[in-house]
Amino acid sequence: MTKERLTSLDVFRGFTILLMTIVNNPGSWSSIYPPLEHAEWHGCTPTDLVFPFFVFIMGTAIPFAMPVKHFDGIVFNKILVRSLRIFCLGLFLSVFSRIHLFGLEGIPLLGLRLIIAFAVAYALLGNFSMKIKTILAVGVFLILISLSFSGLEHFEDTRIPGVLQRIAIVYFFTSILYLKTNLKTQLLVLAGLLVGYWLVMAFVPVPGFGPANFDKGTNLAAWIDDTLLNGHLWASSKTWDPEGILSTLPAIGTGILGMYIGQLLNLSVDKIEIVKKTAIAGTVLVIAGLIWNIFFPINKSLWTSSYVLYTAGIATICLTLLYYIIDIKGHKKWTKLFLIWGVNPMIVFFFSGIIPRVLSAIKIADPEKAGEEIGLQAYIYNHGIVPCFENPLNASLVYALSYAVFWSFILWIFYKKKLIFKV
Repeated sequence: MTKERLTSLDVFRGFTILLMTIVNNPGSWSSIYPPLEHAEWHGCTPTDLVFPFFVFIMGTAIPFAMPVKHFDGIVFNKILVRSLRIFCLGLFLSVFSRIHLFGLEGIPLLGLRLIIAFAVAYALLGNFSMKIKTILAVGVFLILISLSFSGLEHFEDTRIPGVLQRIAIVYFFTSILYLKTNLKTQLLVLAGLLVGYWLVMAFVPVPGFGPANFDKGTNLAAWIDDTLLNGHLWASSKTWDPEGILSTLPAIGTGILGMYIGQLLNLSVDKIEIVKKTAIAGTVLVIAGLIWNIFFPINKSLWTSSYVLYTAGIATICLTLLYYIIDIKGHKKWTKLFLIWGVNPMIVFFFSGIIPRVLSAIKIADPEKAGEEIGLQAYIYNHGIVPCFENPLNASLVYALSYAVFWSFILWIFYKKKLIFKV
């Protein structure tokens, strides 16, 4: 049994994924407007809201997907399989460019990679019986993990953590917590996760580095990542990961807060009363996050407890406004763009990661450097967009917006044909 979809939640999800697509696909990573960049370390830009917003939204959707609490082996299997499917979609993004078979190179190799990518997408997004879903999810997971730890040349440093991987883990634990506990217990678990994370990060000495700290690469979370996943971490750091092991615990807290707001929105009371409750909750969370920031700085890469409260508070306020405007006042005409993005999040997550890899892998002659090649993505940007703008920041933004328009067209077709791809 599922409750009727909350339009404001779909719109909020669509806005979040649209923003994610824009910030993840600039024309040039060296030419980005500050609000579209992550904070260097401590702090929070609009871009730093994207990931926690999606985790929050996922948590909010749980009470709507499972309004009647019932937990048994069948339900557990559904949660596990969905988590595995999401995890594998993320892990495959790390594997895609590492695939080498039959000695193929260039376009033939790229074609093979694409065939495998579509096969994986079909296996993980296809609408099969639960038995087939289970077999496929477990099978793909075992293959990807085996390759990652096989020691084979091309896979030896495959990144294991990632955005979708974290979302999968948060979904798994948050869903079970929702079905097995009451609201009071959920809030106690939340408090335990956030306070416990702060205590270990602030007071536990870091082996090999000394006193506890919140600095880049020398904190306890970084040490755990490097110890347990050495060689399988974020390529830009190699010794720690922004979606690492320890920092996933407070990320579960973000999911719990979303789940809490979802339960408020599900109350059988006057909708205006719900708006009052969520508005107060959002305001309190933002203030609490700012206060905690004094002792435990707001930081996305560490997913600090203050960051959890602050971002969940902003998400709650945004959702409250959308709920009032769309679901209470009925102003829905403007929402179509965000709806088409919001109902198909996983297909965007997956293939918006594949497409840039494909464009970069297609090499053509560089008109500016004789005898050298350039990736198709760089060619389109450097020779199709940059010449049209004096300001490189504008050129980079236009490329990102063009990519978003491209995806909007695809998603509009899916929406018209009622094609919704679910994990």
